[in-house]
Amino acid sequence: MAWIILIIAGVFEIGFTTCLKLSDNFTNTKWSIGFVVCISMSFFMLNKAVQTIPMGTAYAVWTGIGAVGTVLVGIFLYKEPADFWRIFFIFLLIGSIIGLKVVAK
Repeated sequence: MAWIILIIAGVFEIGFTTCLKLSDNFTNTKWSIGFVVCISMSFFMLNKAVQTIPMGTAYAVWTGIGAVGTVLVGIFLYKEPADFWRIFFIFLLIGSIIGLKVVAK
């Protein structure tokens, strides 16, 4: 269950980075509220996950999910470049996240 909570926390991290961009430096109230909700949920769920999963593993997976998801949001929604090296390193991050899950005790 802790791993599911951690994955959801990572999804909320993607949400708060996206809301941060859309908040226009916190001048857009709707997206600013979305940012606060997402970051609060993300940290709350990360805190729950680290009660079971080793802290270093949980933090690395959480940031990895957020990083990969945020890059994908940038590519698909904001037309950021999707060149070979960006995609290569995204897959490297995904492999690292899976590796940490496999070796976690």
